[in-house]
Amino acid sequence: MDMKAVLSLIESENIEYVDFRIVDLPGRQHHVTIPAYAVDEGTFLNGVAFDGSSLTGYKGIEESDMVAMPDPASAFIDPFVEAKTLNIVCNICNPDGTPYERDPRGIALKAEAYLKQTGLATDAYFGPESEFFLFDSVRYASGPSGSFFHIDSEEAFWNTGKEGQNLGYKVRNKGGYFPVQPTDTQMDIRNEMCTLMTQAGLKVERHHHEVATAGQGEINFRFDTLTRTADNLLLFKYIVRNVAAKHGKTATFMPKPIVGDNGSGMHVHQSLFDGERPLFYEKGGYANLSQMALYYIGGILYHAPALIALTNPSTNSFKRLVPGYEAPVNLVFSKGNRSAAIRIPVAAVTPKAARIEFRTPDSTANPYLAFAAMLMAGLDGIKRRLDPRELGYGPVDRNIYDLSDAEKQEIKSAPGSLEEALNALERDHDFLLEGGVFTRDVIESWIALKRGEIQQVERTVNPKEYELYYDL
Repeated sequence: MDMKAVLSLIESENIEYVDFRIVDLPGRQHHVTIPAYAVDEGTFLNGVAFDGSSLTGYKGIEESDMVAMPDPASAFIDPFVEAKTLNIVCNICNPDGTPYERDPRGIALKAEAYLKQTGLATDAYFGPESEFFLFDSVRYASGPSGSFFHIDSEEAFWNTGKEGQNLGYKVRNKGGYFPVQPTDTQMDIRNEMCTLMTQAGLKVERHHHEVATAGQGEINFRFDTLTRTADNLLLFKYIVRNVAAKHGKTATFMPKPIVGDNGSGMHVHQSLFDGERPLFYEKGGYANLSQMALYYIGGILYHAPALIALTNPSTNSFKRLVPGYEAPVNLVFSKGNRSAAIRIPVAAVTPKAARIEFRTPDSTANPYLAFAAMLMAGLDGIKRRLDPRELGYGPVDRNIYDLSDAEKQEIKSAPGSLEEALNALERDHDFLLEGGVFTRDVIESWIALKRGEIQQVERTVNPKEYELYYDL
């Protein structure tokens, strides 16, 4: 859809408002709304002014004037607003019209342009599997008088002892994979989410209950090019959250909201194409992968410690990245093996479906930055011919958790904390600077932002500390 098509849609659909959306550095969306009668060609050519100093990770107050430039191809009708509203995703520019270097969507677009510039491929396709929880109640506080969080769900196994209710058919701890109703209480809610996603332009492939108790779910939508998939993921999260709110629930994409049960990841499927020709397929190769695909894997695993600072950028991420919960902490690759950081899907795979699946990321990532960084790591692997087999990254086709201690010692692991990942990013980020995709300013701003979050968490008294130390 181009500018003229959007303006025609506004008229034909009797659109009352147009909502222009931008993304801050951490990955939260923000919006400004304009009456439809005030939107014309000039809006698309000149953009919409806003105050960049009020967005996390953007400019200071002394240079705050910025411009949101609408991308008409991203337009969709908002299903949650009473007045008929058209939503449009924007890129961020400086007042002189030049792209703003900290704009996450702009970085994703630069990564796609760099891919073409290398001549290695024309398109990079990404397909995320973003897991989430739907809770019936969430309460939390952090302050001088106390810190706590409390969640609840009608599905949760811990509610079987409540009086005055029929509390059978609860989801057991780690027992939530694929149960039918009435154990799965959220079938209708996920159906509604999928219907609205389809109406908004996403191609939904399937949905199901996930492993954890207390309402963990997953909805998969079809892969697309890098930037478009990042757009789609934010649209996906927007729909999940709003449908949950409509039903009196709250959705979270936190990696580890429940102690002692599985967390939520965002496995990211990736492949490269030259026009219509898939570049990751070679019949007879390991898992029918091409040598290019293996080099791409080598790049991701080689740069994984630094990459994880962008793909798993929360302190909570590292409460998921621990052994024993299907957490992909092992920096190896394997076909069909979910205990490896990179899995090669082998079931019902055609040449065009040949791909790799990086299982470590989670949905606290800014998708524009995370996808761009993964592509840059993979391309660096191709250019430098980083064969993962020669670098000691596998393949490992056994359950890694069943290996002996000596065998496990040979396997590299993901960083154990956000601080470790940020330290790795400080040491290893030149691959991100290629083609001007990322800048040192962006990387330094990201590291400073995330270290500020670490400091907040570390300085907050934890209820567990009372349990451990109050009586010493």
